[in-house]
Amino acid sequence: MRKPTLYPAMMSSLALALTLASGPARADAGASGAGPIRIGVNEPLTGPFAASGTYVVNGAKIAADEINAQGGVLGRKIELVIEDNKSNPTEAAAVAEKLITSDKTPVMMGAWGSSLTLAVMPKLADYETPMLVETSSSGKITTTGNPYVFRISPPSALEAEAFAPMVGKIGLKKVDFIVINNDWGRGAAADFTKMLKDKGVAVGLVETMDQGAQDMSAQLSKLKGSDADTIMITAAVDQLTLLFKQMSALGLKKRIITTGGSQNPDQIIAQAGGAADGTLHLTTFLPWYPDRTPNPKATTYFIEEWKKRGFQFAGVTESFRGYDGIRTIAQAIAKAGSTEAAQIKAAFWAVDFTGLNGQIRFAKSGPAGRESGQSKPDVYLIRIESGRVVMPEL
Repeated sequence: MRKPTLYPAMMSSLALALTLASGPARADAGASGAGPIRIGVNEPLTGPFAASGTYVVNGAKIAADEINAQGGVLGRKIELVIEDNKSNPTEAAAVAEKLITSDKTPVMMGAWGSSLTLAVMPKLADYETPMLVETSSSGKITTTGNPYVFRISPPSALEAEAFAPMVGKIGLKKVDFIVINNDWGRGAAADFTKMLKDKGVAVGLVETMDQGAQDMSAQLSKLKGSDADTIMITAAVDQLTLLFKQMSALGLKKRIITTGGSQNPDQIIAQAGGAADGTLHLTTFLPWYPDRTPNPKATTYFIEEWKKRGFQFAGVTESFRGYDGIRTIAQAIAKAGSTEAAQIKAAFWAVDFTGLNGQIRFAKSGPAGRESGQSKPDVYLIRIESGRVVMPEL
């Protein structure tokens, strides 16, 4: 496979941790003659979330190629073992078991959606295997007491906390919700409701829609008749596109804010056209403004590499999670000095580097003695104006 062009600046603390890791803690850890270190990747490559899962996987491949071009980890290449969970929780759990028992991967990344990740979590505990969670935002993922979970995406409560200082600046008075009817959507509605009420903002309707629903006219008619000034939405990009078009057709003209960080503004612009104009979106990456990101050189490198591979720019708002996820796993393996699952799990607590959307280091979350790891990425508010992504002045 073609090696990516590397900028000197990319030989950062992360790269040094991978190439200059201290002596191996296990006999197999640094053996140059050993095979590649296998990392499981459990993502939706078919089904409703296929586009998002594919973006994440392609970002992960960029990270793996970069790491291998710099010498790998512990003197060995890394190999991604990629499996399709078909956007289905039952399938996600089965994929996790296969990756652990058949493919012998000591660590995984996954599983995009909150319902998918929650379905995988019992397998992590059963087989004592850690997983880096790159996208899912349900609060339950890091509060139920699973010490094998390490998440770099913000839970909805953390996203709501980051949004709280903006509430007064944009003048929210009363908010309705329409969310996907799963752990992700319901959790977001609950967490944002709590924050909004604490800020003195009234909360009205909470409408739900099934994951594959195409016609939301009944819910939107209720929202149109409400006296709320703002509608907050939690859904994947395809449903967001449908919602914006159906809102436009109904003449529903209220402030719109999407949550979850998984939406793709450029894809929304392409698919929804003018129906998306004026909508606001909470996101966790700013590829439109690399200089405003925590690590501009790394952001520029990633975007240029993404484009070199022929991928559309729109994909970077999700693919970066796969990129940072694999880099996080690689640093944990390097710090462990081992490819044993237990050693990698322990080493996640020592990870510390600047990812594309902030510092990646894990704080404890959940019941004492069974804590999960939660990193705290940056959260931004962007707006779509005349087919462009802009940052509103607050």
